[in-house]
Amino acid sequence: MSERLVLHEYAASGNCYKVRLTAAIVGKHLERREYDIMKDETRTPQFLMEVNANGRIPVLQVDHRFIPESNAACYFIADGSNLIPTDGFDHADMLRWMFWEQYNHEPNVATLRFWKDNVGHQNLTEAQKHQIPGKREAGEAALKLMDKHLEARDWFVAGHMTLADVVLFPYTHVAHEAGFEMHLYPRIGNWLERVKGQPNWIPLSL
Repeated sequence: MSERLVLHEYAASGNCYKVRLTAAIVGKHLERREYDIMKDETRTPQFLMEVNANGRIPVLQVDHRFIPESNAACYFIADGSNLIPTDGFDHADMLRWMFWEQYNHEPNVATLRFWKDNVGHQNLTEAQKHQIPGKREAGEAALKLMDKHLEARDWFVAGHMTLADVVLFPYTHVAHEAGFEMHLYPRIGNWLERVKGQPNWIPLSL
């Protein structure tokens, strides 16, 4: 009997999208439960007690257990599929890019997009406004590194699409919404099209 998978999510989030995208690519069904983070629906006592004490989404529910953190959820879903390299080095290299995405990429690209589209410049705190130049510089550095890495390869790891590509795709393909000039990164553009061309690919809005 297969496990029941429930995604607790805010659908517009790239981190939530990467879980849906992973499931679509490997052919696993997800039930979906939507929360409005702008209304603090992930900060209610019930959510904190029953879903994630950290008050954040996505959270993947596996029957009656819960996996917070988007990349951990993606890894669980993709386990045993072709998205996970069997070679030890390639497997570790995939994890390297997944960790890098959450440490160097997402905190800059995703945050600027969220501030621009969801919060609005006029509603940012002074501390947030002061962070914008640094996040812009760090986001550009992340995109430049990705573009350079793709100079001699089609995929980030192992010569084929892996979970590294899946988790890097969501916030990269909407980086222009955060004001990043994506024409400066042509190899990223080609890579994005390769990902979109994969069987079972789904868009963010689905």
